[in-house]
Amino acid sequence: MSSATTVTLSETDKKLTQFRNCRVLRNHRLVQDDVWVRGGKIIDPEKVFFDEKLQADEQIDCHGCIVAPGFIDLQINGGYGVDFSFDVETVEEGVLKVAKGLLAHGVTSFCPTLVTSPSETYHSVLPRIPRTAGGRHGATVLGCHVEGPFINTNKKGAHPPECIKEFDQGIVTVRDVYGSMDNVQIITLAPEKAGATEVIQELSNNGITVSVGHSMANLSDGEIAVQHGARLITHLFNAMLPFHHRDPGLVGLLTTDNIPHDALVYFGIISDGVHTHPAALRIAYKTHPAGLILVTDAISAMGLAEGRHRIGQMEIEIRAGRAYVAGTNTLCGSIAPMDECIRFFKKASNCTIEYALEAASLHPARCIAIEKRKGTLDYGADADFVLLDDNLNVQSTWIAGECVYQGEEVVSNAL
Repeated sequence: MSSATTVTLSETDKKLTQFRNCRVLRNHRLVQDDVWVRGGKIIDPEKVFFDEKLQADEQIDCHGCIVAPGFIDLQINGGYGVDFSFDVETVEEGVLKVAKGLLAHGVTSFCPTLVTSPSETYHSVLPRIPRTAGGRHGATVLGCHVEGPFINTNKKGAHPPECIKEFDQGIVTVRDVYGSMDNVQIITLAPEKAGATEVIQELSNNGITVSVGHSMANLSDGEIAVQHGARLITHLFNAMLPFHHRDPGLVGLLTTDNIPHDALVYFGIISDGVHTHPAALRIAYKTHPAGLILVTDAISAMGLAEGRHRIGQMEIEIRAGRAYVAGTNTLCGSIAPMDECIRFFKKASNCTIEYALEAASLHPARCIAIEKRKGTLDYGADADFVLLDDNLNVQSTWIAGECVYQGEEVVSNAL
């Protein structure tokens, strides 16, 4: 690296940017405040004023927009014609294409999700989707969400039954099926399977977030999973036993008192107007608001026209704005982007704007234990944020303090 390049990078790190004329989401409230950024981080302006006695190098007028933490999608199978599970040979290009497309919807970080697939698919794909910092090229890759193949055949949804596996030799089988798990952040499994408890404990001890789903589990199965480290429920209400008053199944984890007091159970929920009825969204929200995470569960057809497409090993079709397993009426994923899910959830639940935004940012960050740097605008956090109008339409998206997407001209430099 030349000395000239070194100076340029140093100057970029020192550049002090002030975002003004905005309402900032901090401490669960929208407050009239400025956002100060330096070196890709949110910084405390008081230290700049009083300790360093500096003024902003650049002021950006946000024209009254909301400034919220960048959205985090923990479950997304693909989009824009890309399927992470099926397009094996071009998966690096595919992840980049989706990462770039997500910026227009305010998503600054995501977990590329692989549905149940042959073992050779995991061995080929997982090493090629490393955790990657975001920027103009696209949203940050936080690690993969591996949904299957250790799921219940009776709740397979759009997952191919011939690829579903058992924990024949516990964690040894898991390692054999996936290969390297260095790039894995979340694993969805059915907790009622024989050997699941020990696997959950082992995965949790190794920093992998275990999610329960695609399952016939009763409440006791779910409680045992949480007692051994599971912390997430995959797309609540979908691909699980329906709520029953004598045994509420996995849904009962939202209110159970038979788990450790410090174990907050999170649950992903698809708020696309198709997968989850508005009344069900309201039940989940009012029952356990602290654990609600908005996920898209978006498939390759997100952003594409109606017709036939692929998800993993299955052919799917888009009819009347819904995605089905081809030739059936089985839903197989959403085609609604995150900002649309947030707007639908806000309307369906009648929650506050602050809550709707945090359900797509702070909550997922907490779930995978990155809330000190993502999902927040607290001092010291990564400067990943989104500017929105009062109807929660994305105006611009920023990663590490750099504008990576801009819609209509609403942001302007004042200096």
